[in-house]
This record gives sequence, structure tokens and C-alpha cells, in this order.
Amino acid sequence: MMNAQELKQAVAKRRTFAIISHPDAGKTTITEQLLLYGGVIREAGTVKAKKSGHFAKSDWMAIEKQRGISVTSSVMQFDYAGKRINILDTPGHEDFSEDTYRTLMAVDAAVMVIDSAKGIEAQTKKLFKVVKQRGIPIFTFMNKLDRDGREPLDLIAELEDLLGIEGYAMNWPIGMGKGLVGLYDRVGQQLELYRENEAGQKHLPLVSGKLAASEPLSHDPQYLAALDDIDLLNDAGNQYNLKKIMAGDQTPVFFGSALTNFGVETFLKHFVDMAPAPGPHQLANRDEELMPTAPEFAGFVFKIQANMNPNHRDRIAFVRIGSGEFDRGMDVTLERTGKTMRLNNSTEFMADSREQVTTAVAGDIVGLYDTGNFQIGDTIYAGKDPVRFEPLPQFTPELFMRVTAKNVMKQKSFHKGMQQLVQEGAVQLYRTYATGDYILGAVGQLQFEVFKFRMQNEYNSEVVMTPIGNRTARWIEPDQLDEKMSSSRNLLVKDVHGDPLFLFENQYAERWFADKYPNVRLTAKL
Repeated sequence: MMNAQELKQAVAKRRTFAIISHPDAGKTTITEQLLLYGGVIREAGTVKAKKSGHFAKSDWMAIEKQRGISVTSSVMQFDYAGKRINILDTPGHEDFSEDTYRTLMAVDAAVMVIDSAKGIEAQTKKLFKVVKQRGIPIFTFMNKLDRDGREPLDLIAELEDLLGIEGYAMNWPIGMGKGLVGLYDRVGQQLELYRENEAGQKHLPLVSGKLAASEPLSHDPQYLAALDDIDLLNDAGNQYNLKKIMAGDQTPVFFGSALTNFGVETFLKHFVDMAPAPGPHQLANRDEELMPTAPEFAGFVFKIQANMNPNHRDRIAFVRIGSGEFDRGMDVTLERTGKTMRLNNSTEFMADSREQVTTAVAGDIVGLYDTGNFQIGDTIYAGKDPVRFEPLPQFTPELFMRVTAKNVMKQKSFHKGMQQLVQEGAVQLYRTYATGDYILGAVGQLQFEVFKFRMQNEYNSEVVMTPIGNRTARWIEPDQLDEKMSSSRNLLVKDVHGDPLFLFENQYAERWFADKYPNVRLTAKL
């Protein structure tokens, strides 16, 4: 066990962040390049390299490789410049926003990747709002500089106009697309020349903010135009303010190209210096914050994933450590049940590869092999004083499907798959009161496609999914329930906890019900 000083030093080295973006902005590609600098992979395999068989390290599920999308949150850990980096690569697709939202509760900073040709897109705006509500630092990477895109000044202005956050350019592009010359590092006072597909970039030191007159680029029109932009930023742009950055009110902006690995290392160097170490968490059962350097271990489950290793049919609970030190074999209490358990099987992540972890501290993410004990949002803690972290965000589904097994002889694997996959929290499971039929609810159509694919590939159970359309879920108190209230327009079902709710066909059906049963109280969530 570490002493207080050792624990404090270990926590101070942690940098735990999530990467968010709109689909196709290059989030997975920049993750690959960061892993390269961390020395954990030898070459980046992008999602486009299907012919060579090189898939992105953070895309481990079969359907992700098949479709070239990230639909799960991967966790990757590496050391860089004396810091322990924990990256949580989130799904970009909006149908998986619930998984992403919960992941954002488990990080201390966020990196927002934006396509410099498209600017801020709808999904980025949604995810940004969640990060902003948490008040954590947001770092911005304007990607795809190797393609012709929008004017850098317009992109900076858009941050303030659409997201309401100040942007401070840490570097500045000289040219763009085929005319890309390099990046002007405002902080390091040097010029990084663009050399596509070369491992080493050439850095030219600046004299008083400009190239030495002897350098050939000193009279380049694109370089001179960039200097004009930088003069404008210095005079009229936002001033660098670390306090605002830490509060999430100003975002440091980095330009680069993840695909050609240009500007990524500069970003990483600045990020590990600027990003915060793990901070305190507000507790739900006490009017106080839990400090990361508190001696007793505590953590919360923000994600559950079945079958990360299909050969072993395993189930992993992802735990963000909030305080103290984790040691394999330690005894903890599951706050929800009061049950004591020993944590013998634990793992740290490198996307699809894992290693046994023996010790970890606040800020780290550990995986616990789970036999069905954990639920998303659970708190586990060591010591005598109960700890409960604040609840994670939940979403009420809007799309619903009736699900049956295609082969009635494979009911066992069908039921097992249904139970295990819904525990991951991406889809919600309901059963009809009258017949006990399975009904799935999700926030997006792609969730159903992934569910069907995984049922067949991971549980050898082909399913038939019948849409019942958009519905509004409303819970009812059990003592107010009369099963005769149910009809085709307001289907009566029960959730995984056995609590009753109606799935209303539309607003008219809900109003009709309210008029008929004025004393019945319906709620959006229990």
C-alpha cells in the first residue's frame, strides 16, 4: 500500500479524458496517433484500412470492424512524459449518445475533435453541452488540415457563436490542403513544417515571433498571411486564461491532421501539461466532496460490457476510481446492496487487449470481471463509512421493438443474450404484462441493429425484431394500476425492476388516458 505522499504523487500524474466528436471527424484516427506516441502500438490502423486488415485499435467489436464505426466506449492507458494517460474513446454516432454521456461522467477533461471543413456539427453540439454542464476543461483539435477547409478565424469564431465558449488558438495553420506549409506554434514560438508521412517534423525556431530573414519561408505569401492573422488574434482575440480553461469557459484550440500525424504530438505535449489531475467528486449520501487523495478506495461503475473476449463469454464492469488506492484482492462493499465482495479478477485496458492490474489510483479505470453483481451507476467502496456517488444520467427510450427468437429450440441462449446485453445499458428491456413478451427500447435505430448482430454472433441466437414505432414511456405507481387500463394505444409493460409503465402511441393517446383517469399520476422516470 502507498503512503499518503506516494498516493498524492501517483494521483497527480493521472490525466483521464474522453474524446468526443461528430461521426467521421477523425476521432478514432487521432486516438491511434496518441497511442503511437504512448508506445503501445507500432503503427496506426485506421478504420479505412480494411483491405490490409489493420483495424483501429479502439474498435474491437466485430460490427465496428465491419462497418468502420465506433459503437462502444473503449478505454486505453499508456505513459507519456511522466504522466499516466487514460483515454476513453467514445462512440461518435448519435444513436449511442447514452453510452457517451455516462462516459463523460468518468473523466476529468474532454478533447473535442472537429472537422475543419465542416465546423461544429449537431452531435458535437449535443455532447459539448454535457461536458459544459460538468464544468470540466475542453480541449479542441481542428482536424483534417491536409484537406481544404474553412478559414481558421471562422472556426474560432464559431466556437463562441454556437457553443458559447471562448477559443484560444495554441497554434495556427499556414496554408491548407495541398497548400499546407506548416503550423505556427504560438506558445512554443516555433514553426512546424508539414512533411506528409514523415516521422520527424522539421521545427524552425522563431526570432521575436517571426522566422529569421535568412529562412526561405520568411517571404512566403501564406506565411505572411498567417502572421497577419496572428497579429489580429494577438490584438483583438481572446487572451489566454488558464482559470477559464479549467472551468470549461475557454478552450485551447489546436490545428492539425490526425491522418498524416501532423500537429498531434504538439497537441499531446501541451495537453499533458495543461490538463488537470483527478479532482473531487460530489457525494450523493453526504453534503461533501470526496477528495481523490482520500486514503480509502471508492469508485463507480459507468459502463458494463459483455463478451469483450468472445472465447470466454466474459462480462466486464468499468470502474472509475474516485479516491484512494485499488489493490487486487481487496474487499469492498457494493453500496446498493450492502454486500461485501473480494476483487480478485481485475484488468486494465488497451482496447481489445487487457492485462491483470494489481494496483491503481484515483483517475484510473479498472475492469472488474462480473458475474451479474454490478449495475451501471453502482458505487463500491472500502472502509466503514458508506460512499455513494451521484447518479449517472439516464435516457428514456423513444423507439421500441418486439423481440422473439427465430429458433424456438434455442430459447436458453436467447434469454441469456437478452439479459446480458441489456445490462450494458445501451438498450432497455421491458416485458408485456399479459404475455411476458420481450420489448426493447432504444434512443436510436442503430442500437437495434447492433443488438441483433451481437445476439447472432455472440450468443448464436437469431432474433426477429418487429417495430412498434415511436412510443412515449410513462411509469405508473403500482397501487394505482388496473390492467384494464392497457390497450394497443397504451401498451402496459414492466421494466427490469418489475415496475409498471405504459408505452403511449402518441401525445393524443396520453392526453386521452389523462382525461379518462384524472387521478392517476404518470411520470417520465421512476
